Amino acid sequence: MDRRSVLSLSAITALGLALLPTSAVSQQKSLKDQLVGTWTLASWERVLPNGNKVQSYGTNPKGIVVFEANGRFFLMFARPDLPKIASNNPATATAEEAKAVMAGSIAYFGTYTVDDGNKVISLRMDASTFANQLSTDQKRTITSITANELKYDTVALNGDKISIGLKRAK
Repeated sequence: MDRRSVLSLSAITALGLALLPTSAVSQQKSLKDQLVGTWTLASWERVLPNGNKVQSYGTNPKGIVVFEANGRFFLMFARPDLPKIASNNPATATAEEAKAVMAGSIAYFGTYTVDDGNKVISLRMDASTFANQLSTDQKRTITSITANELKYDTVALNGDKISIGLKRAK
């Protein structure tokens, strides 16, 4: 081999080795690392035992989920058409207003852990607008995840299946 061939081969090999760690590291990103960040609600659907589907937050739901690197999370979902409280005081909402707000919104926060092998997010609530959630860990099974989209399923406390679709916030 002449000197030019040796130099060319060395340069190509060095370039290949320099690029290898970057691609290897990105392929080994943990599920938790992929989750960290802010996500916006794209879809929310409950499947009832009879097979009927319900969109409790409407066809254009509003919501946000934030997963922090330190293991904390926050979630809030709401219908875009929640009623205004006529009295301008949430403590004096009518029964109908309160029922509509309760049925059309949810918020909770706490800590989370991730089981990479089973693709399960376990949520431990510190507080929730639906206090029944505070009694147990809540499990979310990831059905798909990309850099910009997250989908997961969960089972509601009453046994209904819920499917949630999120988009990475920009």
